[in-house]
Amino acid sequence: MARSGRVTTLRSLAGALRLAMRPGGPSLAVRASALPRLIRATLRGEYPGTSVTNLLLLVGAVGYVLSPIDLLPEAILGPIGLADDAFVVSWLVKNLVAETEDFLAWERSAGTGPAASADATDGSTVRSHVIR
Repeated sequence: MARSGRVTTLRSLAGALRLAMRPGGPSLAVRASALPRLIRATLRGEYPGTSVTNLLLLVGAVGYVLSPIDLLPEAILGPIGLADDAFVVSWLVKNLVAETEDFLAWERSAGTGPAASADATDGSTVRSHVIR
């Protein structure tokens, strides 16, 4: 993989991880538990934020990374063979973070799902603004 390609891949992955781990954002467990709801809502046509095609691309990316068949096999090409896997993992993480981020925001705005109930004012959280 060319140096600029590696840098772009690392920047993409770092940006996705920064978004996923920002203070006050959804945890990894919340994001993981949102995936089945995201898939169901997309397949039912309730959630307009993604498409079945995009979901299939995500599933295909997971399959490619887990598959022993590679475009650039590590057994023959060594570290160079990891380049395609690194690119696919970076794309997958970036898209999963973005999809779950958008879906959880949609759930909150629609007043449905656990994301909406987490925002309910039941006394367990205090909404405020930071003034500098």
